[in-house]
Amino acid sequence: MNYSLRQLRVFVTVAHARSFSRAGDIIGLSQSAVSHSVKELELQTGVRLLDRTTREVVLTEAGQQLAARLERLLDELNNTLRDAGRVGQQLSGTVRVAASQTISAHLIPQCIAQSNRLYPEIDFMLHDRPQQWVLESIRHGEVDFGIVIDPGPVSDLQCEEILEEPFFLLCRQDHAWATLQNIPWSALQDSRLVVQDYASGSRPLIDAALAQFGITATIVQEIGHPATLFPMVEAGIGISIMPALALPLPQGSQLCVKRLKPEIQRKIMLVQRKNRSLSGAAQALWDVVREQARCLTQAREEDPLFNQM
Repeated sequence: MNYSLRQLRVFVTVAHARSFSRAGDIIGLSQSAVSHSVKELELQTGVRLLDRTTREVVLTEAGQQLAARLERLLDELNNTLRDAGRVGQQLSGTVRVAASQTISAHLIPQCIAQSNRLYPEIDFMLHDRPQQWVLESIRHGEVDFGIVIDPGPVSDLQCEEILEEPFFLLCRQDHAWATLQNIPWSALQDSRLVVQDYASGSRPLIDAALAQFGITATIVQEIGHPATLFPMVEAGIGISIMPALALPLPQGSQLCVKRLKPEIQRKIMLVQRKNRSLSGAAQALWDVVREQARCLTQAREEDPLFNQM
């Protein structure tokens, strides 16, 4: 049978109103449209549901049975749809978010704190992992969404840029460059560099920048966690190239940060599976992360380090 939900609702309304015109007024249809809908339902069921007279509409026995059962079924359907709507909009439960390590250490704590203030019924569960793990966990549905360094063209993911930031040079305070305001990339020729390994989304960008400026440097150490850059450089093992999000420097360190010119930027992205809807709770946390990134961008506008010429 090829009947529609609209036909069923019209029939139940007519059964209650016992009038095509009154039923039309209730559901916003003309009398002829109501009559036509009921006739179509009768044709599809193969049984007469209503006896029509000039004064009233009377349910047949089959019509009485159908109206009673349909009323219960339509009520259940309405309740089911309302429940589904509440589930989609509820701001509670656990939301799993994956982020690469620098992002986890220097952006996500503020996001979790703000989430706890705004949405105390949502548990913000962070997975702190290397970039490639984050991307795969998003693809496999192991997390609701992630925050990563721009992964480049990805056909199966939906990305939204939330932050753009420069790379800095990290050196000791007794380094020859410590008194300079800006360092040209070309000055890094033949330098000894301590950099993150390829688990980091920043490493391909650093390699590309070195290649762009024709720089040959010696990679003396490749490390996994960005915090390890600081003691390596402070120990005199080499200098480093680090993203702005790795700041601030450890308290009491003998290190300094210099702008690299021309400026090379990296982009931070919110990422989710393409064509997959976020739950209401996950969307709320997505918005929190976006807003915290915007606040960070505004704060940097007042920081001289980010506004040197």
